[in-house]
Amino acid sequence: MSIALDGSWLYWAIGVGIGFPAALILLTELHNVLLRRGSVLARPVHLLRNYILPLGALLILLVQAVEVSGEATPVRVVATAFSFGVLILLLSGLNATLFHAAPEDTWRKRIPTIFLDVTRFALIAVGLALILAYIWGANVGGLFTALGISSIVLGLALQNAVGQIVSGLLVLFEQPFQIGDWVDTPSARGPVVEVNWRATHIDTGGGLRVIPNSELADASFTNLSRPPGTHTITVSTVFSFNDPPDEVCAILTRVAAGLPQLLSGAQPSATATGRGEYTTSIPLSTPADDFEARATFLRWVWYAARRAGLHLDRARDDFVDTERLASALAVIAPALRLTESEQQELLPRARIGRYGHGEPIQVVGEVPTHMTFVVRGRVQLTAPAADGHPVEVRIAAPGDFLGQSTLTREPVSTAAYAVDEVTVVEFDRAVLEELVVRKPVLLQDIGRAIEERQTMVQRALATTE
Repeated sequence: MSIALDGSWLYWAIGVGIGFPAALILLTELHNVLLRRGSVLARPVHLLRNYILPLGALLILLVQAVEVSGEATPVRVVATAFSFGVLILLLSGLNATLFHAAPEDTWRKRIPTIFLDVTRFALIAVGLALILAYIWGANVGGLFTALGISSIVLGLALQNAVGQIVSGLLVLFEQPFQIGDWVDTPSARGPVVEVNWRATHIDTGGGLRVIPNSELADASFTNLSRPPGTHTITVSTVFSFNDPPDEVCAILTRVAAGLPQLLSGAQPSATATGRGEYTTSIPLSTPADDFEARATFLRWVWYAARRAGLHLDRARDDFVDTERLASALAVIAPALRLTESEQQELLPRARIGRYGHGEPIQVVGEVPTHMTFVVRGRVQLTAPAADGHPVEVRIAAPGDFLGQSTLTREPVSTAAYAVDEVTVVEFDRAVLEELVVRKPVLLQDIGRAIEERQTMVQRALATTE
């Protein structure tokens, strides 16, 4: 009995009997903590607790406690499973610590997935070879020799195809673009929608262009999305030689500043290049807005130039005439309480103009210098909510007016945008002062309108809270 108690197997058995439950409890608590923190190390700890620890304890019991020979098949099977689990644990821990939590813009984050997959496969193959060699006694030298010779033969036979794949993988490793970036290549221009080990897919707007990565590796291309916020388009326009250049540049800059595609906080600029030609530089948030921003700018400039009496494309505008202006005054006469004689009197002092769809007519916070009366079309009035987003207050129809605080010189609380093409008539502040002196009831109408508009704004903003 004393001999049995003095055997080393007893110590191994006691060590496994005590150490295994204790290690299991510690790993369980560690796994729960890592799960609560959302750590990437939770998966390796789970693998260690559920598979490697039990297999290791079983292997110790078989070899040390029960003293089963290491050449026995059960021991080899358990040792194989244990070794493979350790190999998977090392790969999982390496991926979690080096690559999964890698900071942005580092070489670890830029490594393509295919590189990791190939490396993982190679390490598993080497690990399995070592397991077969040391646990099962297999001769793997001949296998590696055969694989090496076969690789050389295949490399020579497929050197062109392999060269293209390697070039593509180098592009993936460098990562000069990401999904969603706009690139301009010799054969396509548009956003990148997919990148794999062989090719890059670009949405050209008229279809999907598939470009081999090896072609991108051998050519130069432009990433329009990097660095972010630096993309700018240049729009060329032509005006009459008689149009003042400073006035033209001011109109172009003002129109560009109102574009919804303009980069937040950026300032557009316009420059006269001579011979009546002008270039306007417009910073955009993304290259995806190129076409829409260019089209909107040219459309709004058409209206703005005619309202300012300028000659875009050296063309004359015959929209404004006495008959059309008289018809417009007849539409807004009830709002100003105008008689027919007063309408004729105001003809020389009224301005008629047009705004294009979406064009801003009034901006929040500005102090209006004139009142604007809607003759044709619809105008959307919006007020900024607490988060900055516009909230619709109402739609102004023909006969309605804007800039009611012209006389009080107070900043307006609403912005106005043309819903469709809008025709308006404008009166300067001096004209309105003369009218209210002759018609005190008109001043009461304007004051009542100011109060009603303020109530509408408060009611519209209250619905968003």
